[in-house]
Amino acid sequence: MKQLIIRRNYLDKIFKYLGKEMIIVLTGQRRVGKSYLLKQFYQEKIKEPNSNIIYIDKEKREFDFIRNYQNLNDYIESKFVKDKHNYILIDEVQDIAEFERSVRSYRTEENADVIITGSNAKMLSGELSTIIGGRFKEIYIQPLSYEEFLTFHSLDDNDDSLTQYINLGGMPGLNKIGLHEDDVREYQKDIYNTVILKDVIMKNNIRNVNFLENLVLYLADNTGKIISANNVSKYMKSNGENISASVILNYLNYLSDAYIINKVNRYDVHGKRLFDSNEKYYFEDNGIRNAIAGGTREGDVEKVIENVVYQNLVRLGYEVFVGQLQSSEIDFVCTKPNGEKIYVQVSYLIVNEETRKREFGNLMRIQDNYPKYVVSMTPLITNNDYDGIKHIHLRNFLKNGI
Repeated sequence: MKQLIIRRNYLDKIFKYLGKEMIIVLTGQRRVGKSYLLKQFYQEKIKEPNSNIIYIDKEKREFDFIRNYQNLNDYIESKFVKDKHNYILIDEVQDIAEFERSVRSYRTEENADVIITGSNAKMLSGELSTIIGGRFKEIYIQPLSYEEFLTFHSLDDNDDSLTQYINLGGMPGLNKIGLHEDDVREYQKDIYNTVILKDVIMKNNIRNVNFLENLVLYLADNTGKIISANNVSKYMKSNGENISASVILNYLNYLSDAYIINKVNRYDVHGKRLFDSNEKYYFEDNGIRNAIAGGTREGDVEKVIENVVYQNLVRLGYEVFVGQLQSSEIDFVCTKPNGEKIYVQVSYLIVNEETRKREFGNLMRIQDNYPKYVVSMTPLITNNDYDGIKHIHLRNFLKNGI
């Protein structure tokens, strides 16, 4: 049996918000590791004699009877110990009707902390936010970082490992499956089918499943490209499916809510404003994107690397936008609440002057002094500064950030 590997950075975030009357919400795609984080938290807290842990896993049939907030209240009350500190852990809480009413009441208990997980973004935008008035802390769980991938699979940091990470992605369950591509793809498709069924089709009562699957395939083929609902509608019509732009927008939102894809808005670099249409979409896990797209990576390596870079920028704590600079495009405009801003351009290889002018030239046209970076897989990068723009190898970016 392989050792359970601790994702310490996420656990530390959980511990930071204990005892503050905050509901801690772990969000992210199914199978991304939220359940294991709850188990790791359990294993650390169970050692403390003053701890009482109430653990509910809605993916286990033994908890099928907890269907609504009344059932949830009854169960918690039966396990609650008043002279200990109670940690209420609920996995996949969105499967309990009106769970918000229950977790709200336990949030204010002096001797209780509530930690819940969910696989749908509407958990936070709907009733939970309204009922508890913002008294929650979301901790967004992503697939493995490159360094976590190396640790999980006992790999050395080299070009072969980087290629595997780009190709196979970072779902933690690969630790048990192994890295043989046929096995990985079967596992990834199982995850995708589960998410699509439970968190998209069933939750939103979707009937046109064939169109939904074609839309996801379209997004996989066009990762990193501007997506217009009108253009998608025209494309689908040319393939015999008459789907309106409004329906397409709804489906895109359903996929985003289930964390299959991430919507990235466009930002006018010159006018410093957001555009309200024509976004880009990146996949939550690069490996699942590759499993959906099929084939080899040679023909779409740019978009695959761009997906990897986007996910790591989010991991570094940036809010990420696609930059529009008149007729040019900046791959990523990244900001933090403290006012920090950076610009990032992504390229596979920069091997001639034409590519260099294109990738660095777009950044040079930005008339401000915020840091600018080009991330690529160009080997033997020696001069990593080009007119003030830093050129970083993808491996260094994934290991050390910006």
